[in-house]
Amino acid sequence: MQKITPFLWFDNQVEQAANFYVSIFKNSKIHHVTALTPEVKVADFALEGFEFQGMDAGPAFKINPSISFMVACANEQEADEYWGKLSEGASVLMEYGKYDFSEKYGWLEDKFGVSWQIMVGEAEQKITPCLLFVKENAGRAEEAIKLYTSLFKDSKVGELSRYAEGPDKGRLNHGPFTIAGQEFVVMDSSMDHKFEFNEGISLFVDCKDQQEVDYLWDNLVKDGGEESQCGWLKDKFGVSWQIIPKRLMELSSDPDQEKVQRVNQCMLGQKKIIVEELEKAYRGE
Repeated sequence: MQKITPFLWFDNQVEQAANFYVSIFKNSKIHHVTALTPEVKVADFALEGFEFQGMDAGPAFKINPSISFMVACANEQEADEYWGKLSEGASVLMEYGKYDFSEKYGWLEDKFGVSWQIMVGEAEQKITPCLLFVKENAGRAEEAIKLYTSLFKDSKVGELSRYAEGPDKGRLNHGPFTIAGQEFVVMDSSMDHKFEFNEGISLFVDCKDQQEVDYLWDNLVKDGGEESQCGWLKDKFGVSWQIIPKRLMELSSDPDQEKVQRVNQCMLGQKKIIVEELEKAYRGE
C-alpha cells in the first residue's frame, strides 16, 4: 500500500477532476467518491497506479505549482499525447519542446489548477511529486531532503544537480530522493515566483499506530513548523502534511453512523490525532 498520498484541495470540482485525469492516464481508476457532509466530498483515485486523494472543501486554499507532478514518458509520442490532453483549458508554465535535459518537456497548469511536468525520460515511478522551493525557502531544498529521508524508512538520496554558475553556483537546483519507498523530486529557485507551499496540495501519511503519529508529528513541526487541525501540519518549509493513524480510517468506516459521527466530532477537535480519544468517542464514553 502507498504510504504517502498526494491530497488535492478543490472547490467543488473533485469528481470532475478525478474523471478528467482517469480519462487521460493509463492504468487508472476511481476507487470511490464519498460525501462526508453535503458540502465536503472526498475522492480516492489512481493514475498510472499512483494513488491520489482529492477533496471538495471550498475556496479556502488554491492549488499552485509549488507542488507539481512529473510524468516520465517512454517516447515523444507518449509525451505528445499526455501534453495534448492535459493542455485542454491549461496555462503553460514552460513551453513544450526540446531542452538539454529532455527531447520533449513542458510544464503546464491544467484547468483544475494542478501542475504537470511532461517529459521524455526513464523513471521507476511513472508519476513523481515535485516540490519547488522558492521565496524564503529558496536554498533550502537540500535541507528538506535531509529531513525527509531521516524520518521515513526505505529512504535514499539520488544524484543531485547543482547550479554551475551565477550567484547560486554550487547550490542544489534539482534532486531526486526516495522516502517510504516512493520517489520525489525537489527543485530550488531564487527567481521571483508568485506562489509558495500551501494546503492546496498536502502529503497524506498512512501511519500504523500512535507511536508513528507521534514521531512524525513531533519531528515535522519542530524548528519552525506549525500545528493545524485534524491531523494537518506544516513543516518548517511550509509543506503541508496530514499525519493520520490507520485506526482513524477504520473507525470512520464503521457501518454504525452514530459511532462514526462521534469519532468525526472528536477528530475535529484535535490537532495531532490521538487514537485513545477516538476510541473513547467510538465507545460513547
